[in-house]
Parts: sequence; structure tokens; C-alpha cells
Amino acid sequence: MLPEHNWPYTRRAWCSVEEWGLHHAWTFDHFSWRSLRGKPWYDSLTTLTAIAAVTERIRLGTLVASPNIRHPVPTAKQVMTLDEISGGRLVLGIGAGATDGTDARVMGSVAGVRRSDRFEEFVTLTDLLLRNPRTTFHGACYEAVEADMVPGCVQRPRVPFALAASGPRGFRLAARFAETWVTIGDAARPGARSEADGWGVLTRQIEQLTDACEQAGRDPDNIGKLVNVSRLVPDPYASVERFIDLVGRCHELGFTDVVVNHPRPSGVFQGDPAMFEQAVRQTLAVFAEDGQ
Repeated sequence: MLPEHNWPYTRRAWCSVEEWGLHHAWTFDHFSWRSLRGKPWYDSLTTLTAIAAVTERIRLGTLVASPNIRHPVPTAKQVMTLDEISGGRLVLGIGAGATDGTDARVMGSVAGVRRSDRFEEFVTLTDLLLRNPRTTFHGACYEAVEADMVPGCVQRPRVPFALAASGPRGFRLAARFAETWVTIGDAARPGARSEADGWGVLTRQIEQLTDACEQAGRDPDNIGKLVNVSRLVPDPYASVERFIDLVGRCHELGFTDVVVNHPRPSGVFQGDPAMFEQAVRQTLAVFAEDGQ
């Protein structure tokens, strides 16, 4: 669900998806976002904190936070706090961040630092901060000097990471740090490929992740695999049957989690709220009967 709504709407919508039985819910983490720039857009971690206070069961997360607009030290303190308020329901989704758009420019850039280097350092330092009561770190992009994180996360040894990765270095990073790997298919052109090509991309990415895990000495079955189907195909819940089929295909490929964007009245992620609810509820029932 995009962080674009006023609080009364946001509260109703998030409480509704918890009541339907969804296992987790997410929000984008951007300063502003693409075609919606200049329109209402709120901070994701603040929004999730408010949602954590009015929900009880559903897991909450960023899909995904990035170094484009965040520094590991204050972000880790916010994450630790949000994990406490949510009662240990937070998942920290992290990605490298887009190379274009407002986010890539709004905080300036670090001269001479590659995006992939910055991403790896961001993840490495955030991991250290959330695992330890005090951290000192000196890197090319970030520093932490006796950064205290007390009392630490509710979830131990830290809040779980969901890392977005689509290239070899990202897959190696996910194999090392992530509890869940995140994909939107072709990250360079989300939604631009045909459906057949999109499924081919996911198949190859699963294979790449498996190889990275095996090289790292990690069982590939021990990392969650999450796909946002709204970035992969058009109209994912155009009918109940279509959504059930999409979730089933994702399951067959080896995905453990499927995300779909909440409907908007127009523009990106436009959809019918009634059909969305019907598709989600019935799909949950189908897969619950199958024990999946």
C-alpha cells in the first residue's frame, strides 16, 4: 500500500487487510515516487509505526528502504523502535535504490562511490547496528562512532532483512544477510516484459539465488522468496481465478511469499477494491485448504 493516504483511510485499509487474514503488509519507502511526485506522500517508517499501534498480528515491512534516502545509523534506531512498538512484527526490506528519479538526487551523491558498493556497506552496517549494543564502523560511504542500540530488537538476533536483488552481487549479499529475497522481476523494466518473459526472468533469478546460496554454504530452502506480482503482470486480480493461478504459479517456482499492490482509483496500480478483496480472501482460503 503506497504511503499516500491520510491517517483515517490508512488506518481503515491496513486494519482491513489484517482482518482478511493476510500474513504481511508492506509500504514503499521513497521520498516521492515517479508519476506521483508532487502528490501526497508520507514517510514509510512513521506510517508503519502508527499502523503497528492499531494492529495486532500482521507482519509489517518496507518494500524496500534504500540508501538513496536513508543512513544506517538513524534508520537502525527507528527500526529498533518500530520492532518494539509492533511487538516483533517488523521486516526490514532493503534495496539498492533506483539510479534515476527524485530519490537518487534529493540527498545528493557520494562522489566516486558505486551504487553496489554503497548498498553492500549499507546492509553490512545496518546488520552490525541491529545486532550489537554499540557499534563503531568506518567505511567509504558511512561511519558510525559508538552508536548505541539499546535495548536492541525484540526479534533476535535482529529484525529480519528482506533484500531486493537482481544481479550477481545482490544475490551474494542476499545469501549472506537476508532472511527473505525480494524481486519484482526485471528490475530495470518492471512490468514492461510479456508475461511469458516475466516468468522466465523469475525462473532464472531463482536459479541465480540458489547458486549464490550454495556458494555461500547456505541451504537455498532456508531463505524466503518474495515476489511482487503487481510489478510483474498487469491486472493481477482481474478475476479471482487469475489471482489464484498467479499465486499458484509463484508457489510452483519456489516462492514462499506473494505481494500484490493495494488498488488505487486511477493511474499506477489502478484496480477495483471489491475485486481486490474478493480475490485476496478466496485465494487465502484456497491455499489454506492446501496447507500452503
